Amino acid sequence: MTPPARGPAPADPHASVARRLHIGVIGGGRASAGECRIAQAVGAAVARAGAALVCGGLGGVMEAACRGARGAGGLTIGILPGTDRAAANAFVDVAVATGMGEARNAVVVRSADAVVAVGGEYGTLSEMALALQAGIPVVGIGTWELAQAGAPVDAVVRATDAADAVARALALARRPGTGPSGGRPRPPGE
Repeated sequence: MTPPARGPAPADPHASVARRLHIGVIGGGRASAGECRIAQAVGAAVARAGAALVCGGLGGVMEAACRGARGAGGLTIGILPGTDRAAANAFVDVAVATGMGEARNAVVVRSADAVVAVGGEYGTLSEMALALQAGIPVVGIGTWELAQAGAPVDAVVRATDAADAVARALALARRPGTGPSGGRPRPPGE
C-alpha cells in the first residue's frame, strides 16, 4: 500500500489530518521574548503552508508557535508530558496527554516530518538528537550547535529567520526517505 500524498492542507477542512505535512516546533518552555517572536512567526508560516504544527504543548516557544499557527488559521497538536489535557497552552487544538514525562519528546519528533528548533534548553537538545537519529530533518534558529570530538557536525540545517526555517523544513520534509514514513538514521554530516 502506498502512503498518502503529502502537501498543503486539503481544501476540505474535514479531510484527514494524516495527509498534511506535520512540522514540529521545539524549543524551551522558558524562552526569551526574541525566541518567542521567532517561534510565533514560525507557527504562522507553518499554518500558511497548510501543514499541521506539532509541539510539546506547553509554554515558551511551544505556546508562541501555537499562537502563530492558530492566528494564521492552522491546526496545532500538543504532545503533553503529563496526564491532564487541560495543561496544554490555550492555543493547542489537539492535546495528547501521554503521561510519559520527558520521554514524550520522542513522540513529538516521531510525529513530525521535519522539525524546527528555536533556541532551547536540554529538552530541545534531546529532541534534536532523537529526530536526527530517526532521519527526521532538523532546521535550527539560534539553537544548539553540535560537535563530535571537538569537530563541528553539520547535521542541523541553519536558517536565518522564521520564513527561511519553515521553507527549508517543508522542502526537507517532502524529500523522499525522510520523516516518520520513510526516515532512516543518518550519520553526522550526511
